[in-house]
Order: sequence, then structure tokens, then C-alpha cells
Amino acid sequence: MEIHRRIVELIDSGRRFALSLILEAEGSTPRDAGVKAIIDEDGRISGTLGGGLVEAEAQRRAVEACQSNRPVVYDVNLQGVPAGDGAAVCGGRMRILIDPTAARHRDCYHHAAEALRDRKRGVLLTTVRSGDPPHVNVKWYTQDSIPPDADFPGTKAIRSCLARETCRLYVETSDDTEARREVLVEPVIPQPRLLIVGGGHVGQALARQAALVAFDITVIDDRPEFTEPALFPEGVTTRYGDIGKEVAACPIAEDTYVVVVTRAHSHDAEALEACIHAPAAYIGMIGSRRKVALIRKHFIESGLATQEQFDRVFAPVGLDIGAVTVPEIATSIVAQLVAVRRKTGAYARAGDMAFP
Repeated sequence: MEIHRRIVELIDSGRRFALSLILEAEGSTPRDAGVKAIIDEDGRISGTLGGGLVEAEAQRRAVEACQSNRPVVYDVNLQGVPAGDGAAVCGGRMRILIDPTAARHRDCYHHAAEALRDRKRGVLLTTVRSGDPPHVNVKWYTQDSIPPDADFPGTKAIRSCLARETCRLYVETSDDTEARREVLVEPVIPQPRLLIVGGGHVGQALARQAALVAFDITVIDDRPEFTEPALFPEGVTTRYGDIGKEVAACPIAEDTYVVVVTRAHSHDAEALEACIHAPAAYIGMIGSRRKVALIRKHFIESGLATQEQFDRVFAPVGLDIGAVTVPEIATSIVAQLVAVRRKTGAYARAGDMAFP
């Protein structure tokens, strides 16, 4: 369950819990800034801070915080000695907030959950002021409601984090350690959509692996037996009907990734024709270089697409990892989706990651 919705449900149920939030993660760490976990008064955890000693310490502190109703902020050093005293040896450092007073900010978490449900963007600002105990405050802004004169760390910093989809902890410098203020800017971004055109073996394997990296998945096929929900992970939407018409009917926005893996050359062309002009983040098509060349020639000569427009298509699809089996091919495609999403250098361009 999406964690902000779970927070609201727990608050409304009256159950006692502490929200654990990674404020900062430097170096090699098991999880990144902005990661949340819910720990109840008995130490049971929902979500994860990375497991091991990091999580065990958070659970211990959360139980104490639930009893005292006092937030706590602490640092975790992950530079232990291998095979030594059992300390974590990742090599980094984490700063963690344990907040048993999350109910005070129910509306903020509710708005975040609603935004994700409605596929809207926003930002949570968690402010921690020094003290014993520290004081925690949370604010919520939609993408369009960020004030032009926002308080520390300021409008520019907040919008930058949202644009980069990156959490960042800002620390206000002050000679008065009691007035020290830390603000975690946490973008709230809907899961990117993945439209898989073709529910066969590759489509099914792709859906299973893409679900693990948090895509909102829809599968289209013109054969009803290949749109059976039982073939796909929980939460995957399936659509049965004419390939071209179904692709054209799907909302394809800048956070949509399209992978065409149908059973036939003609269906691939129909799907591609229906989406090649859409503002998708990614369009990929499976097939040999000969098949891709034939479709490319047809699209350009018939005026269905310009050369530049076809150059947007990742075809053949997937990173060149020497994939042979269906699961390996699905792995190569998901790796490419992640690379494009994270915009890592050359991996943001079609043609740089195709099979030889």
C-alpha cells in the first residue's frame, strides 16, 4: 500500500505508531533520503529503511518514541569493520527522524496520497527544529501552489527538487544551535506509466519485472486469453481490443513509457503508428534489425513519421546484455526503462542501447 495512504489509515484508526524518515543519506547507504517506514508501538515495521542493524535501531527508537511521544533525530554511521563488531559496513552515513507525532500532519499526508492517486505532482516539506525534543512540522504544496516567496530553503530550491525528482536536506546555518533548522524537500511524484503492447510471454515477463521498479502498468492485446489478470502482477490493468485503437485510446503523457512487443510485424506497426507522435518519455519496439529497418522505411516513405521522429524509437528494444531467454530480454528492457527514466548520460538517447 502507498505509504502516505497507510499513514492516514493508521492515524484515523487511533493506533499508536512512529513515522521513520531518512532525512539524509551520504555515501553508500541501503536506502536514500525521503524513504519512509511505519513502526508501531510494538516495533512492527511497514516498509523498510534498509534492513539489518539500521532498521533494528530504528525499531528500538520508535518503540521508545511511541511511549514518550517525543520525536528524535539521530545519525547512523555505516563504516564498521568487516567481520568485526557486527556494525554496518556500507561506508556511508544516514540521518533519521523518528516522529510519533505524525498525526499532527494528517492533512499533509492525505493530500500527498490523493495527489498520487490522481497522478498529480507535489512536494512535502518536513522541517525539524533543534531542541529536546526536536520540533517537527510538515507542509504540503501542489506543483502549482508553491508560493513565490516560500520560506527556507526558498522557492527556487523547492522547485529544483521537484523538477529533478530528487529529495534533498537543506540545513539553515545559525550560530544558535538551538535554532538550527533542517528542511527535507521531498517531491511526491506519481509512478510512471508503462504501456506494454502485447500480452504474450515477453509482455508477461516485462510486467513482472517492471512492477518491481514501481511502474503503473497497462497491458494491451487483441487476444482475450492474453489479457487475463491472472497472468500479471496484482495492480496491472489489462485492455482487450484492436491494437491500434486501444493504444490510441490510452493517455500517453511525458511520464508514459511504451513498449511494443506484439506477436506480429503488422501489429507492431499499428501500435507504433498510434503512439509515435505522442509526448511519451520512451517508445521501444522489439524486433530484429531487419524488421526495424523495414518498419522505419515504411513509416518515413509513407509520411507516417519523419526520420527524426522515428529516431526517438528504441528499436531493437533493450540494453545490449546478450539476452537470449524471455526473462533476460525482459530484464534488458526494464534496465533500459530505468536508464532513460533516470537520464544517465547517453542512456537518455534512442540508438545507444540497442542489441547488436
